[in-house]
Amino acid sequence: MIDSSILQGKKAAFFTLGCKLNFAETSTVAQQLMRYGVRKAAKGEVADIVVVNTCSVTEVADHKCRQAIHRLVKQHPGAFVVVTGCYAQLKPQEIVETEGVDLVLGSEQKGNIIPAILNGMTGAYTMKTADIKTFAESCSRGDRTRYFLKVQDGCNYYCTYCTIPIARGRSRNGSIVSLVEQAKQVVQEGGKEIVITGVNIGDFGRSTGETFFDLVKALDKVEGIERYRISSIEPNLLTDEIIEYCAQSRAFMPHFHIPLQSGCDEVLRLMHRHYDTALFRRKIEKIRQVMPDAFIGVDVIVGTRGETADYFQKAYDFMESIDVSQYHVFSYSERPGTKALEIPHVVTPQEKHERSQRVLALSAQKTRDFYTRFIGTTRSVLLEHASPRKPFMNGFTDNYIRVEVPNQPDMDNCIVQVELSGFNQAGDALCGIIM
Repeated sequence: MIDSSILQGKKAAFFTLGCKLNFAETSTVAQQLMRYGVRKAAKGEVADIVVVNTCSVTEVADHKCRQAIHRLVKQHPGAFVVVTGCYAQLKPQEIVETEGVDLVLGSEQKGNIIPAILNGMTGAYTMKTADIKTFAESCSRGDRTRYFLKVQDGCNYYCTYCTIPIARGRSRNGSIVSLVEQAKQVVQEGGKEIVITGVNIGDFGRSTGETFFDLVKALDKVEGIERYRISSIEPNLLTDEIIEYCAQSRAFMPHFHIPLQSGCDEVLRLMHRHYDTALFRRKIEKIRQVMPDAFIGVDVIVGTRGETADYFQKAYDFMESIDVSQYHVFSYSERPGTKALEIPHVVTPQEKHERSQRVLALSAQKTRDFYTRFIGTTRSVLLEHASPRKPFMNGFTDNYIRVEVPNQPDMDNCIVQVELSGFNQAGDALCGIIM
């Protein structure tokens, strides 16, 4: 048995790339290390342990991972460097050959990172990227006010452009009992808002025979949690039952994030998505019917293989026509081993850029229009931590409008009523006055 006292007094640095799920998992690792007497390295300090949690959703993400690893090795000479996450799962040999990296852990080992670090620091551990079967719990907030509760991991969909099933494995989840207990622990720590995260959270229940709707109802009963947000849910798994429940629930906010990926049915078929634009439109209309004030964020990919100019225009026209609040735009990236590589018609980088800019402009207009609707109204806002030296602090309304108010440090993590006036100087938030 390895003596864990070797961690006592060590300093650790953490770096995360990618999705909210990755940030939640990194925060959990940090909390686990703190229990062994490790403290977070201050800015400018040389750490003894460096943990890099990687992403591999695009080739750009891979490149950023490589850059980050090289930079961190240089910034923390002599540190024990651990690289984990999706890039580590998909391309472990690339990382193993990187000078300064001591340990590479795939997604299956991420949940056992502390024993791996202990063994690795004594020379008793080697790289592992085995098949991914277990579910590693994670509920943490890092430096944020909101907590992120991981309820599900992996995906069974195998969309043609995506490597997630390879990087994170098949769909699996925690039990409702365990997740409710984690939510209760958040209450004990003073948390008021939880974001429900996962890879394909609507598929929740494959491991336990439960359903995502069962989970929503159970979490809604946890006294002390005043806000839940559903981070991202596939449109075909967002049932009318869930939408209607959230509309009248105690704590689920009027806020949805739904991946569309393309507004063209021909491209959706090439992607092997599980819905068409008619279904997607019905879901948006259903949300607007029962929650007219809801913020609806939507993921789209531009420039995927097979997306001709006509198909893109068709997709753009659809995106323009639906009543959503924001588009998160991603440019398609070739991923080795994906079925998309078999699809003819490759979109040039210049075309991808032009299409991306068009959708980003559309998104900016939709977001501004959505925010403008609420100028002059009063909404509840959860204020987030800000440095006492800053003149303003930020928070989000129940329907996810970013709000800027004069800084009052004693109001951190407080839900207050705020009268929304107009846009701030940057144009990315509404100014407000605490009532």
